[in-house]
Amino acid sequence: MTIRYTKIAMILALAAFAFLTVFNNVTDYSSNFNFVQHVLSMDTTFPDNAARYRTIDEPWMWHGAYWLIILGEAMTTVLLAYGALKLWRARRADGLAFNQAKGCAVVGLTVGFFVWFFGFMVVGGEWFLMWQSETWNGQDAAFRFYMALLGVLIFLNQPDTSDRQP
Repeated sequence: MTIRYTKIAMILALAAFAFLTVFNNVTDYSSNFNFVQHVLSMDTTFPDNAARYRTIDEPWMWHGAYWLIILGEAMTTVLLAYGALKLWRARRADGLAFNQAKGCAVVGLTVGFFVWFFGFMVVGGEWFLMWQSETWNGQDAAFRFYMALLGVLIFLNQPDTSDRQP
């Protein structure tokens, strides 16, 4: 049972993290919005880079991108919290039932991975060249987040073969 409780606790911890991220983005909208605005504007990247044609200077698009991030984080929160609940309810079931209860948590971890890896590393980091900015570079933080999600996803997907875990 220890392994099952550990998996549930890790999913809950990541749900709490995703929730606090959403909470902070909504309650401190302008601080985090400024991050999105500067990344999309590419105003702190190298001034002579040839990719500045990718710049987005429309405030409605900055807000739209920011709300898309918040939506992805909120989806991660809900899916992980519900996934933890499903795992909790199946904690005493046989291995097959516990494995089947992992689905929602797996989807939540995957959504979170896409938010922080695809959103921040691929789109922000490479398309908008966030890596060039000393001030508005969230790649290190995003790396920590998506690696935690990925590590828990791998651990969660280790099969539970019996109803009695060591």
